Amino acid sequence: MDPADDRRDLILVVDDDEDIARFVEFNLRLHGFDVVHAGDGQEALEVIERQRPDLAVVDLMMPRIDGLELTRRLRADPMTAALPVIMLTAKGLTVDKVHGLSAGADDYLVKPFDTAELVARVSSTLRRNKEFREVSPLTGLPGNSRIRREIADRIRGGTDYAVGYIDIDRFKSVNDRYGFVRGDDFISALARTLHRAVVSVGLPPAFLGHVGGDDFVFVCAPDQVLPLTSRVSADFEKAADALYDPSDRERGFVELPDRRGNIRRAALVTLSIGVSVSDGNKRITSPLEAMTTASEMKTVAKSQPGSYVAVDRRRGVGDPHHRHVK
Repeated sequence: MDPADDRRDLILVVDDDEDIARFVEFNLRLHGFDVVHAGDGQEALEVIERQRPDLAVVDLMMPRIDGLELTRRLRADPMTAALPVIMLTAKGLTVDKVHGLSAGADDYLVKPFDTAELVARVSSTLRRNKEFREVSPLTGLPGNSRIRREIADRIRGGTDYAVGYIDIDRFKSVNDRYGFVRGDDFISALARTLHRAVVSVGLPPAFLGHVGGDDFVFVCAPDQVLPLTSRVSADFEKAADALYDPSDRERGFVELPDRRGNIRRAALVTLSIGVSVSDGNKRITSPLEAMTTASEMKTVAKSQPGSYVAVDRRRGVGDPHHRHVK
C-alpha cells in the first residue's frame, strides 16, 4: 500500500480575515485534518504549487486575487483542475452562490457557519473527489493521480511519449437541450470510442484516463497519435449522431433559448484534441509540463471548425495541425 494513502488530508484555508481563518483551522485540525493558511488568492497559488493540498476552503471577497478568480485559475490549469473548492460567502445572496459555483466551486458555506457544517461539507466533498479521482464512476477509467503517475513512469523509462488532452466541443449544448442524463451518454460514448481507438493502435499499450466531465487524457507513443485520434474522431461523431433526437440530427443543430429568451443555434458536437510530444527533438521531463502543453494545444484546436487535433509544433513532429472531418 502506498504510504501516502495513510497521510492526513491537507486543507488549504484562503481568507484575509485572520479570526475566521484561525477558527476554520482550529476546527479542521480538531477533526484530523492538516491545515495550511493563505491570506489571499495570490498567496494561495504559491502555496498550492509547493504543497498540493487535497481541498481548498476559499473566501469569496479578498484583496489582489479574490475567490472567484482563484477558482477560475485553478480550473484552467490541468494539474489543479480537480482540486475541490468550497467557497465561503459572507452573505446568503443567491447571486454569490451562483457565481461561486459557475466559477467551478464544488460547494459553498454562508458565514456565519457552525463547526459541524464546516466539517461535514469538507468531509463529503473530499470523499466525492477521491472516489472520482482514482476511478471515474461514469466511465470506470483512472483519474488525475493515476494519469500523473503514468506520465511520470514514461519519463523515468526514458522512452518517447505523447500526451493527448481531449474534450467535446459544445458539450454544454447537449446538457442544456437534453439534460445531464443524456449528457452522460455522450461522455460514455467518448470513453467507449477512445477505448476502441487505444486498443486499435496495438503495442506498446496506450494509456487512457478520465480527468472529469467530458475531459479525457491519453498517453501513447508519438507514432500512435495520428491513428488514435483519426479513429476516435470518426467513431465519436458517428456515435454522437445516434444520441441526438432525429429532428436535431437531421437539421444539424439544436435550438436553445438564451437568458433573454432568444433562440440560438448550436452545431452538433465534435472533438478538440491537444497533443504534447516528448521525443529526441525536445524532452518533456515533468507531468505538469506535458499536461499543460497538451491543454494549451487543445485551446488551439478549439479555434478550428470540426473535430480537430493540434500537435505542439515546438516538439518537431512535422505539421502541427491535423484536422478530422466527418
